[in-house]
Amino acid sequence: MDVDEIRRLLEAGLGECDVAMQAEGNKLGLMLVSETFSGLSRVKRQQLVYSFLNEKINSGEIHAVSMKCLTPEENN
Repeated sequence: MDVDEIRRLLEAGLGECDVAMQAEGNKLGLMLVSETFSGLSRVKRQQLVYSFLNEKINSGEIHAVSMKCLTPEENN
């Protein structure tokens, strides 16, 4: 799994954001902080992130993703 490429995908999709990532094998843990999440439910936030990673998930490069998606205000 190319974590730099995944970081680029997430930053391209979310714009200005903070990305903390843990990768082990084909499992990925994410902590994302972005203004893009404002007004979105937890499920909608996760669906948005999955939309950026779908190609990697479908190919099997990523098998499991756990994520926490916060706005900057929620991260304080």
